[in-house]
Amino acid sequence: MLQCSAPHTDDLLLFHLPSLDATSASCAVRAGELTFVLKAASMNAHPSLVVGEPIETRAAIVTEPDAMVRFEAISKTYPAYRGKPGVNALQNIDFAIPRRSITGVIGRSGAGKSSLVRLINGLEKPTTGRVIVDGRDISALAGRELRLAQRSIGMIFQHFNLLSSRTAADNIALPLEIAGWAKADIKARVAELLALVGIADKHDRYPSELSGGQKQRVGIARALATRPSVLLSDEATSALDPQTTRAILDLLANINRELGVTIVLITHEMSVVRQLAKEVVVLDAGHVVESGHVADIFTHPKHPITQSFLAEVIGDSLPVSLASRIVPQAAAGGQAVIRVQVRGAGAGDTVVARLARELGLDVALLSARIDEIGGQHVGSLTLGIPLNISGGEDAVTRTLAWLSQYQFPAERLGYVA
Repeated sequence: MLQCSAPHTDDLLLFHLPSLDATSASCAVRAGELTFVLKAASMNAHPSLVVGEPIETRAAIVTEPDAMVRFEAISKTYPAYRGKPGVNALQNIDFAIPRRSITGVIGRSGAGKSSLVRLINGLEKPTTGRVIVDGRDISALAGRELRLAQRSIGMIFQHFNLLSSRTAADNIALPLEIAGWAKADIKARVAELLALVGIADKHDRYPSELSGGQKQRVGIARALATRPSVLLSDEATSALDPQTTRAILDLLANINRELGVTIVLITHEMSVVRQLAKEVVVLDAGHVVESGHVADIFTHPKHPITQSFLAEVIGDSLPVSLASRIVPQAAAGGQAVIRVQVRGAGAGDTVVARLARELGLDVALLSARIDEIGGQHVGSLTLGIPLNISGGEDAVTRTLAWLSQYQFPAERLGYVA
């Protein structure tokens, strides 16, 4: 473990650099480089945490029992640097993350996801606005008060950020050592966490001896070591294969369910949001363009960026055999092709049966897809609605009116003979 004193402070710093071992890292702390080192090395055991007794925070406490994290009128601007123009990374951000929830924050590269997560854990200050975490204005904290607050915020990373010179158990123990826990308590807590993440038999293994999924389990255990109330997952499954990704997401779901930890998923993959999250926030160019319950967003996407994400995972494309037959003009004796969005177990069967019964139509089910999203069944049906003998659309008009009346979103795709 590397220890050094921060210039002009009495704080004891403990940190790691992923590219250096502990014996060579001491030379990296020089005047003018300290801020870079701390940010590059930041993990759940925040590098500037001070060993000692907890201190009382003097920041104003904000009462909001249902919100674990709240962004209030947030903007974040990075100033011009070395000839490069300034960047408005976040603008007019105002939303809440429910307590004990799993909330996905999704966006393309450059959308502002990294800035958002750094505001939550206090590594950055907003240009305007406040960030409230568990009732405390973390954006108003500094020094030891900030470091104490950061102990309640866990962090897991895409590339694990484990110390290669430490075993799995010792990596998990690091934040507890920094927090000043007794050795016996550290040993017991590490054993508990290894069992929780399913790698109790990897206690003495070094990172080089672990698979990617096992490394991430160590990272998750380390993030939970100090019993945080918030767990930030920053692209934590992006470096994993699909099978391992599903296993890690299942583990996070269990942690949320068993421990009640609020989980914030920072990701560019809607498939991760679909499998795990209950709420979702969509970022684009520093703005929140859409937010709400995952099932609502999946069935009623309003913004083009959300629609593009959903097209990647839901597969709005029709079966080739059907898509090749669809034409823009109606033909006598043919069918109008209508796609209907449905929610809830059995909703698809209900729509088809009720249309046939209440409108007296011979409805054809041309294709269907149902997924479980946000704990609800969500999907789409592609229906064939018969045209009359002359190609008239009376049945189609009545069908669309009926679907609108019962709030089933629908669109006409074309016609088949």
